[in-house]
Amino acid sequence: MNSRSAGPRSVDRALALLDAVADADRPVGAKALARTLGCALSTVYHLTGPLITRGLLVRTSEGYAPGPRVPALHRAYQRHHGLGAPVAGLLAQLRRASGAEAYFTAYRDGRITVVDTTAPVTDTAHPFAPGPEARAHATAHGKALLAGLPRALRRRYLDTHGMARFTDRTITSPELFEAELARVRDRGFAVSVGEADPAYTCLATALPGRRDGSLHALSVSLPTTDFRRRHGEVRAALARALPLLAEALPDGAAALTADAVPIPTLPES
Repeated sequence: MNSRSAGPRSVDRALALLDAVADADRPVGAKALARTLGCALSTVYHLTGPLITRGLLVRTSEGYAPGPRVPALHRAYQRHHGLGAPVAGLLAQLRRASGAEAYFTAYRDGRITVVDTTAPVTDTAHPFAPGPEARAHATAHGKALLAGLPRALRRRYLDTHGMARFTDRTITSPELFEAELARVRDRGFAVSVGEADPAYTCLATALPGRRDGSLHALSVSLPTTDFRRRHGEVRAALARALPLLAEALPDGAAALTADAVPIPTLPES
């Protein structure tokens, strides 16, 4: 009984340790990890040993850092979502055409994740980064994906992840959010003006669903002041990229046109 319960607890602590190292801007010392995990220093050493052996961590003179196995895991995750060189190239092309950072986002098994982005990894100030999306209800890509889910799955997602308020524009009412998603389905696109970050607007549209039940969205983001000035140009670039991306993915569909992403009417600032 004790051995069975200790196993999952150790796994959970090891994963929490990995999260702590991944979220840090620089290597993390063992004492700092022990404080974060609320465990003994000896436990940290016990957990880090296998993680180092598997290449998930490295130990430097400053502390622990992500190991050489991590990039392979990220590539594997992208590969399972059909994100190969053609898709990455299309994101870069959309970035050049729109002058806005481009994103490929996925819903799978109750989670929404930013799979890839053109934003530089060194740009830590950028509000949207690869990884789990904790603000889906406040982002255009999150709205586009949630609008495509059956109502039961959508409610389950929102019950699990909540609807936190990030700015004074964030929709936190389930009823108002359902109305917003109805507009997304009617228009064929989603827009978020300062809902996740007060200075940024994002525009997104979903791709056709895949046989495995996953959903994907293509989106762009840029400062709201720039978007108000160039929204037609940005919308047109997204519309041109959408059918190309749909064709490049497994189960791709080419029946998408520029009319799928009309120019949004933005609220007053």
